[in-house]
Amino acid sequence: MLIDLQLHSTCSDGYLAPSAVARTCRERGLKVASLTDHNTVSGQEEFRRACRQLKIKAVPGMELYVTLGRKHLNILWYNFDIDDPKLHNLLRDSQNRRRSGVRQALSRLVRRGYKLDINSILDKHNHYIPINHVVDSFYLFNKKRVQQELGKKNILETEIIRNYFRKTEKTRMHESYINIERVWRVRKKIGGQIILAHPCQYRWIEEKAVRELKRAGLDGIEVLSPHHSWEAVSYLQALSDQYKLIMTGGSDFHRFEEQPWYKIKSAWNYFEIKSRLLKGVERIIA
Repeated sequence: MLIDLQLHSTCSDGYLAPSAVARTCRERGLKVASLTDHNTVSGQEEFRRACRQLKIKAVPGMELYVTLGRKHLNILWYNFDIDDPKLHNLLRDSQNRRRSGVRQALSRLVRRGYKLDINSILDKHNHYIPINHVVDSFYLFNKKRVQQELGKKNILETEIIRNYFRKTEKTRMHESYINIERVWRVRKKIGGQIILAHPCQYRWIEEKAVRELKRAGLDGIEVLSPHHSWEAVSYLQALSDQYKLIMTGGSDFHRFEEQPWYKIKSAWNYFEIKSRLLKGVERIIA
């Protein structure tokens, strides 16, 4: 059975509405899917309704930026009560801090002479403010200047982020991280499974960190991800087995690439997730 437990929509940093994500899941033959927008549950009801009409099982989900000591991690949370007030307080705090940080970062760019309508950018996003959509607006109003400064016409989103949003001398846009202890406390009340998201995307997660998370309440690891090499998949399978963790998988879908020279438009062109490969995943998708 084909499943996908990491999908993003316009409610965070995706480019399709939740219902459009559901329709694309149907076109791809998925039987189970989870919308896991960053630090928000605002798209869950639309996605659930669309999936029900399309005969897809929708698993409530969300991706959170969290801290474990000095480590920054991403976690996926499934099958929780999306209406709980404590959850919404947790998310609202994160969203407010993110909004304040984005405003400060954009203000610094404006002071350096870049053209930006800060209020217009912020007003587009009622919940989580994604860096990729901020970059889209920044590039739209400063295209010629950015092309001149970077010395090229075809510029990737990652190049703009690296040169304009991650450099201290221009500006620096931070994510709004949540202390994982707060997440554990809310999870005790509203339930669900917490999974370590694409833990080998940038550097391999240390076994020590997995052991610590397991003791605290971690339920599983996202093993199958387009961010992982085969060696990383093997490593994560071994960790999952050793610590008796659920194995999950997700495409981390955000968009279909629009550039005509791209033959591969998304991970779905080459990447499928079969539930039978993922030990314990039935605890999430059943």
